[in-house]
Amino acid sequence: MTIDGRIRFNRRGILAVVLAGLAVTGCGKSADENRDMVVAATVDGQVEKPNVKLGFIKLTDMAPLAIAKEKGFFAEEGLNVTLEPQANWKVLLDGVIGGQLDGAHMLAGQPLAATIGYGTKADLIAPLSLDLNGNAITLSNRVWNEIKPTLPKDGGKITHPISAAALKPVVAKFQQQGKPFNMGMVFPVSTHNYELRYWLAAGGLKPGFYTEGDVSGTVGADVKLSVTPPPQMPATLEAGTIEGYCVGEPWNQAAVFKKIGVPVITDDEIWNDNPEKVLGLRKDFAEKYPATTVAMIRAIIKAQQWLDADGGANRAEAVEILSRPNYVGADVEVIAASMTGRFTFEPGDTREAEGFNIFFDKFAGYPYYSDAIWYLTQMRRWGQIADDKPDQWYFDTAKAVYRPDLYLAAASKLVDAGVIPSASVPETDGYRGEQGGFIDGITYDGKRPNEYLTKFKIGLKNGQRVTASGVTGG
Repeated sequence: MTIDGRIRFNRRGILAVVLAGLAVTGCGKSADENRDMVVAATVDGQVEKPNVKLGFIKLTDMAPLAIAKEKGFFAEEGLNVTLEPQANWKVLLDGVIGGQLDGAHMLAGQPLAATIGYGTKADLIAPLSLDLNGNAITLSNRVWNEIKPTLPKDGGKITHPISAAALKPVVAKFQQQGKPFNMGMVFPVSTHNYELRYWLAAGGLKPGFYTEGDVSGTVGADVKLSVTPPPQMPATLEAGTIEGYCVGEPWNQAAVFKKIGVPVITDDEIWNDNPEKVLGLRKDFAEKYPATTVAMIRAIIKAQQWLDADGGANRAEAVEILSRPNYVGADVEVIAASMTGRFTFEPGDTREAEGFNIFFDKFAGYPYYSDAIWYLTQMRRWGQIADDKPDQWYFDTAKAVYRPDLYLAAASKLVDAGVIPSASVPETDGYRGEQGGFIDGITYDGKRPNEYLTKFKIGLKNGQRVTASGVTGG
């Protein structure tokens, strides 16, 4: 069945979709021969490449990879997986592109940016989403102490979510003193960059635009954003280089424990149940090793289910695993502060946060086209995509990178085996419905990307471009 000319996925039609999506060419085989090979490999589970190396950054949302290894889910699928921490997101990306890594715990924007040639050019895919939510924005103590008295309270506690509008007087004071107001994020195409920009712009502060060939993105900025690797965020804040940052856990809670900063908003308050990391692979890896790819996905889905099972009953064990030096390497107490259903904003202000990390529930693993398109709209909004693109370009780009066919190949076998419930696999055309839950009250429809871009007060409009001197056109 199709909707608006696009494939609609359902469990009854999964096999046909898998065959169409996974058929590979080359090696002297006809398309039919390759298709038969893929069917045999995916059904029989005979992996072509049993030894696999995956990269990750030391963040709690790499948990599905650690759990898949430590609980034996990779081994159950015939895989011997090495997990290797990477210094930063660029090193990780280069490792996947160069073949030193077979895949990675990757920022959702990285395979999209590589595919369109922003920063680097490579054909990468995202066949699985690793999680929902998981980030926060932290401010330095001195900035927090300035804005705290101005914030409304409810029952003696600060009312959440906190708007970035509270920062306006502080930013103005910095400008009067001739000093930049600097904040950190982890990578130019990271969720953290777009979430931080979204929050600032929703509060009336300009986070700056990118020009072609520019990775700083500070043209016309009220608040200047720079890149800092996640584990270095607390030290950079403590040194006074930045006044705040957006990062994943445990590096917001680390600021609380060190008493050097205060988280002011979690990303689910910026965009409720937002997609975060993905499993990133080279397209040619999935084509050359289709059974290995689907086996990896199956193992990770099992780990995601384990992480969310029984209302988070396994989270304490997950925290212990993640605290090990070969994984996140932070103190158990710091990781547990956000991973076990609660989140501490400052000493004495710990709140329930059951949905802060979602790995399996709410179809967290399914790689929705509309999620990919949201990232692309933000790239265009801030000038990383220099010119207007028609809606069809967004649809085509999303389909080239996000691969629900591969996800469904894995999930359908797990459903058939009774490993995961059939209700955990969405029946969808690959798009979520219209979404709310954004801090600015704007709704998002992945099938209308250009219409969505017109809704923002701050951001590029149709016909506009960015030069070193500012925004032109439109």
